[in-house]
Amino acid sequence: MDQPARLPNFFIVGAPKAGTTSLYAYLAQHPRIYLSPLKETYYFSSEFRLENFSEEVRPRLLRDARALDEYLQGEVREMRFGGLVSRWEDYLKLFRHGSDEIAIGEATPLYLWSPSAPGNIAGRIPHARIIISLRNPVDRAYSHYLHMVSAGAVRRSFREQIEASLHVADQRKIGPAWPFLEYGRYHEQISRYLSVFPRSQLHISLFEELQETPDLLISRLFGFLGVDPTFRVDLAHRHNEPNIHKMAAATYFLKKWRVWEPLRQLAPASVRSRLRSLLRRPHASLAMRPADRALLVDYYRDEVLKLSALIDRDLSGWLSRAADAGARSGTSGPQ
Repeated sequence: MDQPARLPNFFIVGAPKAGTTSLYAYLAQHPRIYLSPLKETYYFSSEFRLENFSEEVRPRLLRDARALDEYLQGEVREMRFGGLVSRWEDYLKLFRHGSDEIAIGEATPLYLWSPSAPGNIAGRIPHARIIISLRNPVDRAYSHYLHMVSAGAVRRSFREQIEASLHVADQRKIGPAWPFLEYGRYHEQISRYLSVFPRSQLHISLFEELQETPDLLISRLFGFLGVDPTFRVDLAHRHNEPNIHKMAAATYFLKKWRVWEPLRQLAPASVRSRLRSLLRRPHASLAMRPADRALLVDYYRDEVLKLSALIDRDLSGWLSRAADAGARSGTSGPQ
């Protein structure tokens, strides 16, 4: 007889660029935890369907969809980042290789922003535990911007990216400009989860905790998920560090025209390593301009104050305009 389908019982829902990749990697080391090998499935977010994306990103998504379909037709064991999974039978394939794990989960950091995800998750899996990591929304936006530059998705300045997001014409099509700033409006997002899940099923932490006391945070998460909290994980590897090249314009077009990766693969590994060190901009040069920080601090001020009251945490440090305000959550930490 067929075995009953295994369902996830916990979700890492966000926020994007707030340490979710690190949490995914650290939790996956526990022998009693099984995580979907596909990070970022988007299944429970009804907004993330091909027809809801802007024309500028749709060609890439179509290519990704073909690769995802091949992946889902295979063994579904290899770790893979990102894919718009829209069919329930495909989603279940992501959990079929689990065995006797206590905690079964997936990580899609845009579930936090998604208006539909909380209700969709609660409708299918009302007992699910929800893991939320929050980062200063100003630093979150800048880290997101650096990620898009590194991926070749944008080539405008950070201030131009902010202005594009503030004045986007169509707030129905998902793309580089929208919902770029909205991802940091956490108060409304967490309120949606609290409307369908009891507070005891939510674990909310701050990005600073992952940076400063990762052992303690991971132990608490293990306890939250009902597995041995004394299990020690390897925290040495840093995840999703920004990789901004000195020749940003050339890199942008090479990635846009899809010749960057073939050229990179042609070079021997020893040469690739040397080129990376020569071409990569040092992290110290990636600091946010004080004027851009001040603009976003004002933009998020009311949101941060409401969030502070909602989760009963002092977030006053997020509202500093000082140039070093984001030093502890700078661009080189876990993503």
